[in-house]
Amino acid sequence: MKRNSLTVAIGALLILIFALLLFVFQVRQSEVAVVTTFGDPKRNIDAPGPYLKWPWPIQRVYKFDQRIQTFEDKFTEGLTADNNNLLTMVYVGWRIVDAKTFFPKFAGGSVPAAERMLEGLLSNAKGAVVGRYDLSAFVNADPEQLKFDEIEREIQAMVEAQLRTNDCGIKIEFLGIKKLGLPESVTQTVFERMTSERQVLVSRLQNEGEAQAEKIRATANRQAAEMLAAAEAEATRIRGQGEARAAELLPVFEKNAALANFELRLQAIEQSLKERSTLIFDERTPPFDLFEGDLTNRNSK
Repeated sequence: MKRNSLTVAIGALLILIFALLLFVFQVRQSEVAVVTTFGDPKRNIDAPGPYLKWPWPIQRVYKFDQRIQTFEDKFTEGLTADNNNLLTMVYVGWRIVDAKTFFPKFAGGSVPAAERMLEGLLSNAKGAVVGRYDLSAFVNADPEQLKFDEIEREIQAMVEAQLRTNDCGIKIEFLGIKKLGLPESVTQTVFERMTSERQVLVSRLQNEGEAQAEKIRATANRQAAEMLAAAEAEATRIRGQGEARAAELLPVFEKNAALANFELRLQAIEQSLKERSTLIFDERTPPFDLFEGDLTNRNSK
């Protein structure tokens, strides 16, 4: 009896597992899926999780990677607005956003078929956009004259418009110019033009440098003149003070020659003692003979 119960339990578990395999499927975080009924796309699934379906041949599930896929087209030649031939190659990041639309559009969801269509759309968009710009927008010695960002945005906008019109279930995430090429007939002309532009740029930078140097020199000269004028003014002020002091003391010194002599000797001593140095002198040597009386008094004591 126990053996029969175990057999029944195992059988029921196997049936349950088989039923789950037939009726349940799982969509991962990185996937989108479409459920077909007798080959006709009926349900789009763009969120991860478990889902129910009828077993084959009634329904079938097709899963696609919804992560960004990178595609590079081939070199294509276009004519710029100033009638120069230019070779361009671009890269594009795209992903599947609607599996129900993508599946029938590209023969059962063929990624190579989608990239072939993208290549055609890119070729048409590049030809149209390149024709709106001069060659200098692509090849220029002055980086400020290049217009890659603007050109890339226009190409991407044109491709996205075509994808919406054709209802492809694809979204463009980014697009950029990878390579540029010039035919041999254009290379020499471009080289000469870039050389000329570089010379113009060098001349402009030299002129700007000379103007800046002249400005610095003018500022330095002005500051030097201001400092010289201030110094001369200070010297004049000091001379004026000295002359005024001399005018005050002159009558006194004229009346007392000994006082004038004493003042001059004190000034001489003051000048000598300003510098930190050792002086060896005879006490009878002017102006140091002023100390003679003091030294004599000390010796007598």
